[in-house]
Amino acid sequence: GILFNTGAGQHILKNPLVVNSIIEKAALRRTDVILEVGPGTGNLTVKMLEKVKKVIACEIDPRLVGELQKRVQGTCLANKLEIKVGDILKTDLPFFDACVANLPYQISSPFVFKLLLHRPFFRCAILMFQREFALRLVAKPGTKLYCRLSINTQLLARVDHLMKVGKNNFRPPPKVESSVVRIEPKNPPPPINFQEWDGLVRIAFVRKNKTLSAAFKSSAVEQLLDHNYRIHCSLHNTVKSKKVTIVMKKLEIKHVIKIFSIYVSRSFTNLIKHFVSCNTVEIPENFKIGEKIQTVLKDTGYSEKRARSMDIDDFIRLLHGFNSEGIHFS
Repeated sequence: GILFNTGAGQHILKNPLVVNSIIEKAALRRTDVILEVGPGTGNLTVKMLEKVKKVIACEIDPRLVGELQKRVQGTCLANKLEIKVGDILKTDLPFFDACVANLPYQISSPFVFKLLLHRPFFRCAILMFQREFALRLVAKPGTKLYCRLSINTQLLARVDHLMKVGKNNFRPPPKVESSVVRIEPKNPPPPINFQEWDGLVRIAFVRKNKTLSAAFKSSAVEQLLDHNYRIHCSLHNTVKSKKVTIVMKKLEIKHVIKIFSIYVSRSFTNLIKHFVSCNTVEIPENFKIGEKIQTVLKDTGYSEKRARSMDIDDFIRLLHGFNSEGIHFS
């Protein structure tokens, strides 16, 4: 038999009752194209092939690919199976209606976000995770396991814990208990720039028990936001001092004045100069991003709040408060 590589997360789901329960909860349709990641020896794959139009199985281990091919060879299921060999995190996802998988646990977090940012939208994903990871996905504000993973996932999807799966249902058994979770992407998605959102949430949850006022006083955070603020200002005709002008504005002024000074009086040339200077806002020489950050936190009412107890609506309001003052996180 095959020697499974547990270091690569190879724990084969062997209990047919659990397999059947997962398939039942996936509510598969005859017309479905299913994405499966880490099919192993195909216990879940074969059952799904009997119910759907096609299964696209992604497997990184060539030995297991061979086992899967042998299992369907010469049967009516063979032409419904497509096998992709390689690392799913480095592969573009194909079109699929639903994803059903007993995932290698070490790719859980990056795979969830690869799924949720995938387009076009899929209907749902039924995924096996390590128990604690699954509980983090569904954790609510104020609970011990609530974290950046919780709020980011719940921003983009509805997440439900479906069932617990004991370690003895696998061969070889893992060291941890497992759970099956259903993830249904929100369609349409919230009208939020996810990179901006994640930048804010990342800072807030570095120390989720700290007040936001304290979390944002980090010199690394201030340096990042100051850099982003100056870029934002340069794109919106704001400059550091009277002596510094945006390159694009410099070019426009130079050429416009040169052309107009040939044909029009000096007074009209001065009018153009005056018009451009009136549309350029200055950043004061003594500007400190830290003070601006603390002002936004105070004005939005989140200065003394802690990330552990804040929900999605709180972070949306806070992000809007920062953005409206020209502070960005990506």
